[in-house]
Parts: sequence; C-alpha cells; structure tokens
Amino acid sequence: MTTANEAPHPGPVPCPEAGDRPVWDGGWYRDATREPSPNFGPRPAQAVIDLIVVHSISLPPGEYGGGQVHRLFSNTLDWDAHPYYAGIRGLQVSAHFFIERDGRLWQFVDCDLRAWHAGPSSYRGRANCNDDSIGIELEGLEGQTFEPAQYATLARLCADLPLRYPIAHVAGHEDVAPGRKQDPGPGFDWQRLRADLPWPPAVFPRKSTRPPP
Repeated sequence: MTTANEAPHPGPVPCPEAGDRPVWDGGWYRDATREPSPNFGPRPAQAVIDLIVVHSISLPPGEYGGGQVHRLFSNTLDWDAHPYYAGIRGLQVSAHFFIERDGRLWQFVDCDLRAWHAGPSSYRGRANCNDDSIGIELEGLEGQTFEPAQYATLARLCADLPLRYPIAHVAGHEDVAPGRKQDPGPGFDWQRLRADLPWPPAVFPRKSTRPPP
C-alpha cells in the first residue's frame, strides 16, 4: 500500500523565470562555491531528478564551523581528531549542497550526478533516493533550530532547482529513511520553507503543516 508521502504527484512545481543571469553551469549552481567531492557516481540512465532531500549535519555533533563537514565530504577528515569519529571511521559520503550557519552555500557534487547522501531509502513509491534526488545539508543538529540565513539560502536554491530539474517533492532525510534517520529533525521549520516557496502543499511532507516545537 502506498502512503500519503508516496502517492503519485500531479507534476513538477512551477518553473520560475530565469532572468538575465544564467543560474546553472551544467549541473553546477553558480551561486554556490564549488568544492568537488570524490564521493559521487552516475545516476541510472532513466532517472528523473524530481526530489529534494533536506538533511542536517555537524561535526562533531552540535559543533559548528571548523571545516569538518568539508573534510568528511572530501575524505580528508582526521578520524583521530575527536572520539565521535571512531564510530564513522572510513565513512565515504557527500551531498550536492551544504549550507553553513551564516547562509554560505557550498556545492560538492554536480547535480547531474549521484551524490551519496540518503543511504537506504524510499519515497514516493521509489527506492534508492540517491538515484533521483538532490541532497542539501544544513549545518545543524536534529532537535535544534536553524538560522534565518540558512532558510533564505535554502529557499533561493530550491526556487532555482526547477530551472534545470523537474522538482515535484521535498522531504527530510527522516522521511525517506524513517526509523534510521532523524534529520533535519523537529527544529526544522517546514512551515517557513513552505511560505518561502510558491509550491503546492502536496510537494512537502505532511508534517510541514505543523510548526516546530
């Protein structure tokens, strides 16, 4: 049986006007600073990139700045630098984008390619969400709140993604991997993101109608 979150969607969100300045350089977003990660691969030939997955990450958990997320995505993290890293030693992951607390935007993987952000996952009746999604990491910790600058950058990026991809769904990591992941968590304000984007309510997870605690 399909759940409400996996129900067929009527189609992609409205595409905004591109304006005078090119937004995309292939799968690279011109408003992001590029820091290419080695952790990526090709997407399946028939993949339709119609899902945005919102995550949160901080290394060590709850500590911001310091470049540790960048090092993780580039496979240069010093595994002995903090006791927490013993549990993730050798992990190879990436996301397409990373939004720092001050709103600065970094891109690690070409969006035409498959980043390694969702892991075992399923959403809208399809498994392996890495195959057809864009992964966006917010610097933060599940259960804690996020900064206004992060919401502003996230909304602008989400608004520009339909210029290149037929986006039809936005979900949290916790929605595509329930029980296994909890990010971005209850501190993420889905109502705020919905208010910032002129998209139908069905694009967002059902919990997006509830304010954060």
